[in-house]
Amino acid sequence: MGKCLRKDNNISDLPQNIIEKILTKIPIRDAVKTSILSPKWRYQWTAMTLLVFDEIPDGSLDDQKAAEIRLANFVTQFLLLHDGPIHKFKVTTSYLRMSTDIDQWLRAISRKDIEELSLGGNWICINSIPTPSHLFSCQGLTRLKLCKFVVKPPLKFQGFPCLKYLNLIHCTVSREVIENLISGCPLLEEFKFQNMDELVLSVRAPNMKHLIVDGNFRDVYLEYIPLLVSLSIIFFKVVLFSFINT
Repeated sequence: MGKCLRKDNNISDLPQNIIEKILTKIPIRDAVKTSILSPKWRYQWTAMTLLVFDEIPDGSLDDQKAAEIRLANFVTQFLLLHDGPIHKFKVTTSYLRMSTDIDQWLRAISRKDIEELSLGGNWICINSIPTPSHLFSCQGLTRLKLCKFVVKPPLKFQGFPCLKYLNLIHCTVSREVIENLISGCPLLEEFKFQNMDELVLSVRAPNMKHLIVDGNFRDVYLEYIPLLVSLSIIFFKVVLFSFINT
């Protein structure tokens, strides 16, 4: 009994910053399980600021679907119990394509000082899904990655004032929307755009340093990118232009 108590004291005596680092280095389900270690650890996971849900299930399609539904339910319950800011939120699961859960998640994290958001999965062969409206309420975002979404901001959307990194993978988006999105992100430094639609893209970005466009573009116009350091333009996997300024 005394031996067990000494072990508990050792765990409880860890500095707060060490506890937080441990939680970020293990799978998030295991982070929740640390609540049984000691009274000090009981609610530590509810204050985690870096949330990464990236379980990719193996097995048959039925097994994958069941696992992804469990993951979606886990994310929902986690956010209901979470207390405090969330700086990073990443979910990798194809279940997003058939669920309204994602809108609930974004409603929750939009009020939690979210800075980094990544939503995606192995969705190359499926239809795109609408971008949840609450995404555009995350005005503190500095990094955003979307895979297989229909990107259509609301009419009143003015952009992401803090965004520095934007990655759109196989998203459905019009030329007007993408150009307005870029112009509405004045601090944007890096833009990666993988697209399958025929678009004519014009880029004006005073702070952009890195630009990668890959897909079925008709034309790409670099109208104003004075700080550009690296550029890669790929049409149908053929590198048409690659530039790195050292």
